[in-house]
Amino acid sequence: MKYSRLIAGTMTWGSWGKQLSNKEMEALMNFCVSNHITTFDHADIYGAYTTEADFGKAFKSSSLKREDLQLISKCGIQELSDNRKNKVKHYNYSKDHIICSVEDSLKNLETDYLDLLLLHRPSPLMVAEDIAEAITVLKKDGKIRDFGVSNFTPSQMDMIGLRMDIDVNQIEFSLTEHSAMYNGTLDFMTTSGIKPMAWSPLGSVFKDDNEQTRRIHKQLGELMDKYNATEDQLLLAWILKHPSGIHPVIGTTTEKRLKLAVEAAKIELELEDWFLILQAAQGHNVP
Repeated sequence: MKYSRLIAGTMTWGSWGKQLSNKEMEALMNFCVSNHITTFDHADIYGAYTTEADFGKAFKSSSLKREDLQLISKCGIQELSDNRKNKVKHYNYSKDHIICSVEDSLKNLETDYLDLLLLHRPSPLMVAEDIAEAITVLKKDGKIRDFGVSNFTPSQMDMIGLRMDIDVNQIEFSLTEHSAMYNGTLDFMTTSGIKPMAWSPLGSVFKDDNEQTRRIHKQLGELMDKYNATEDQLLLAWILKHPSGIHPVIGTTTEKRLKLAVEAAKIELELEDWFLILQAAQGHNVP
């Protein structure tokens, strides 16, 4: 397995969230690795283009070895930020921009290579040949090992995949946003050998109070004793049971919740319990 079963999402580690200090970030990195979460998910835009550099400083001051972890980053989104001279939010997938973005990420992360580069979101103006040229150069120079996409549809993956291999697609997937199971996305990835990663794996279960989330809480509550598990563990176990081999990206910075997430990987939901949870989310029996 190239990436840890659970992936640490760093979006809220910096100024977009917890604003962790160097020592706090270093301690969290060490905690993740010691608990078998060795893959860290970044994007150049996180923290208004600052979180990668903060992480890199913490990594440099840590005792961790580069071979002990895997670093993912994404490029392409151009945010409105004091750190960029953009007049409108847009996407840039030109050959030069992709290469420059990776070089900036490597510098900021204090590393010589990325284990995985993702195109952050599809652009209506992306040219597959330009992307392929950039990825070919980056791989030849040893600056990236794997290439993937994020939030791409089957047709978009097909268009890019005709020019180069796609190793990963990171998509939104959870009990409350599971359309990828029905719109062909996960089917396409499975048949094409593309590994799925899931951002926001807990969905809206703990964010919204509506009929759907109340049904879900009720059903999860009825299963907690059986599996000796918390609700969030059952939500992760539900994702992990899918045969496509989804890697959830865990966004929390709380050690207790990270530990619970790791333990969720040991839960094997029974077949009918998996469908009971799905039924609670959908509000009806499966067709």
